[in-house]
Formats: sequence, C-alpha cells, structure tokens
Amino acid sequence: MKKIYHLPTCDTCQKILKEVDAVKRKAVLQDIKTEPITPAQLDEMHKLAGSYEALFSRRALKFRSMGLHEKKLTEKDYRKLILEEYTFLKRPVAIVGDAIFIGNAKSVVAALKQALAEHK
Repeated sequence: MKKIYHLPTCDTCQKILKEVDAVKRKAVLQDIKTEPITPAQLDEMHKLAGSYEALFSRRALKFRSMGLHEKKLTEKDYRKLILEEYTFLKRPVAIVGDAIFIGNAKSVVAALKQALAEHK
C-alpha cells in the first residue's frame, strides 16, 4: 500500500507530493479536510508510529489557541484531538508497505522518496 494523508491547501504538502512524485508513483492521496481520517486509519498509523504523540502537530494554530500548550496531554488526548480536528495531524503522513513517514523534515522526505521508488 502507498497512501499519503495531506492537505491540498498546504503549500508544504504540495511541494513534498511533487518532490516524491506521489502521483507518478501511484500513491493514493487522501485530503484529510474533505475525507477525514477514520479511527481505524489513525489506529493503523499509531501501530506503525508507536504513539499518537508522534502523529500530533504542536505547530497547529489551534494548539495554542485551545490552551493545549499548558496541559499535559495523554495518548488518549492526542488520539481524540487528531480525530476531532484534522489540523492536529502532523503532515504529510505517508504509509508505504509497513513503513510510516511523518512530517516534512528533509530526512523524512528523502526516505519517503526512496521508499516510493522502491515499492512496487
């Protein structure tokens, strides 16, 4: 499976999709705003990532506006917040085979590009 969860309105996501040749590599793209992440999809990501916290974006504008930066969040909190508000998912998230790639760090994007090229 080659699937990428992204936002089409996010310039960074679009740049990464282009860089890794997502369409050419036949990755399934899911716009998380118009097609929200299901609990089953999030649980699959959790299984591969090892925690919901690894999938959570503290950069989301709502993180501070909701006062979450002042709270001690649990794994249950992270899961609930990501399911309630798509902006809390660290983007993009790509699953290639049984590997997960989270976020936009150069090393993550490079590894994703290689995985997509190698995975048939």
